[in-house]
Amino acid sequence: MRLMIVGSLNGQISTAGKIAISRGAKVTHTEDAEQALGALRSGRGADLIMIDVKQDIAGFIAQLKEERFVVPVVACGINTDAATAVRAIKAGAKEYIPLPPNAELIAAVLQAVTEESNAMIAGDASMKAILQVADRVAPSDATILITGESGTGKEVMSRYIHQKSKRANGPFISINCAAIPESLLESELFGHEKGAFTGAVARRTGKFEEANGGTLLLDEVSEMHPSLQAKLLRAIQERVIDRVGGNAPVKVDIRLIATSNRDMEQTVREGKFREDLYFRLNVINLALPPLRERPADIVPLASMFAAKYSEQNGIPNKRLSPAATEKLRAHHWQGNVRELENTMHRAVLVSQEAEIEPTAIMLAGQKAASVAQTAAATAKAVEKAAAPASNGDQPALVGRTVADVERELILNTLDHCLGNRTHAANILGISIRTLRNKLKEYGDSGLSVAEGGK
Repeated sequence: MRLMIVGSLNGQISTAGKIAISRGAKVTHTEDAEQALGALRSGRGADLIMIDVKQDIAGFIAQLKEERFVVPVVACGINTDAATAVRAIKAGAKEYIPLPPNAELIAAVLQAVTEESNAMIAGDASMKAILQVADRVAPSDATILITGESGTGKEVMSRYIHQKSKRANGPFISINCAAIPESLLESELFGHEKGAFTGAVARRTGKFEEANGGTLLLDEVSEMHPSLQAKLLRAIQERVIDRVGGNAPVKVDIRLIATSNRDMEQTVREGKFREDLYFRLNVINLALPPLRERPADIVPLASMFAAKYSEQNGIPNKRLSPAATEKLRAHHWQGNVRELENTMHRAVLVSQEAEIEPTAIMLAGQKAASVAQTAAATAKAVEKAAAPASNGDQPALVGRTVADVERELILNTLDHCLGNRTHAANILGISIRTLRNKLKEYGDSGLSVAEGGK
């Protein structure tokens, strides 16, 4: 993980950096926000930015958005009061860290904000066979095409291969070809020169250059427009790119991994994807099976997600009851591992027992509980586990209304999903329309609601 620290922080910067390095992060330091933007434009990318609260956080985050740098920002400061921390969060920071730094707190923020994981659970025979192939080809520089349904773990497999490769100490750069408009994707991939188009306020290094010495993941490459596929083919063949508006070719040294949830051969036959590019990408093909075809992995994955979200939500580790286990095994899992993760996150929040009971396993196709029921169940579960409040003998949630707890649960879940309403609705077990109505109600009452995806 790449961490960029912005500001001087009165000497505490070296301590925070050392803690992050000890936790596996690669740390760079810039004196101010303008230097940080320059570093990002030049290809010194970051997965997380820690910035001094004395910097113009709101302006910095606004500039990141304008130049399409998608990086979570965490504010930090020395001896700052609560109001300063609140202002930093309102300015767009995802978290606030007080300094001098606490090692465990920084480690928790690194994990919670970036959520990077290279762990592979492959107990099922079908997945074991694929993992064996991945282990054999990972040390090479061969281009790999990973295919499979949405939610099967293609990006996790990509990170696993990178960590097993000889480029493990280099950057791992990912770009979702389906999430970026065609007019911007070329610039994102290859970079641009200042003035190349409206909004190009400075030279910017693209993902190919940013991944130099490491691995570049082209996620959902089959969604790339045919006009851009020819330029990608040249970059793969010659390991040379041209920045938008540039005159001189730029050499790159990368290992390329691509993913797709489509039948690539059918896409080629339909004329939507270049055949020569397909063969260039498909040197090694790893076809990930859907979760329903690897039944031996369902329970281990569910247990891992239950432990993860129990820890994140400050709840004692929730284990699966036998009845809940059987319910998970019997489900079809159309949404694959992603659906399972969302299901377990929701189950941890609504479970009222020491073990996750079957009624807490709310599956697709079943009538979801109302948001009020979800909030009430969560409040009851947290009350059981919560430490006594300052009055010495009453749980912290006693005396609060269900509407109050409901609002806090919805907003915290939305913040956890970085503003993605669809993901938040899935976790909460409610419809997207219900969530939007609730958020409109909160916004009308003057509360700040996180912005993000649909």
